[in-house]
Amino acid sequence: MGTEIAELVQQAGPYLTAAAGAYGGGVLTRAEDAAADATANLGRRILQAVWRRRSATEQAELEAAVLDAAQDTDDADAAAALRQQLKRALREDADLCKELADLLPAPAAGSVTVTASGERSIAAHTITTAITGDGHHTGQ
Repeated sequence: MGTEIAELVQQAGPYLTAAAGAYGGGVLTRAEDAAADATANLGRRILQAVWRRRSATEQAELEAAVLDAAQDTDDADAAAALRQQLKRALREDADLCKELADLLPAPAAGSVTVTASGERSIAAHTITTAITGDGHHTGQ
């Protein structure tokens, strides 16, 4: 089940950060917003599904992770902490795994998902050369 959880967390990650950015801490209790985009609404639904299954202490931890991610949607550490909350919940609840698998869109056959998050992050299916940072010279 570890691989399945890792795949669900990776697939859900962009939705979680979109929801946190769009709704902030209110994402955990907010109703669907017709004005918000589909990505943020799906992230909200995922977070609320996790929220409903957590203890009061775990809800507080999830809320703190959401607030951190909402304060800076480009903070890779905050996004990772939010994904970690999701991963922990999925490990502890097989029914939640099924619910999230049903919520998330099925990847197209043969598709590859590539995600970059954070300042100067890069992502690609295949990389020949990648240089990030200031003052780097390729010698050309």
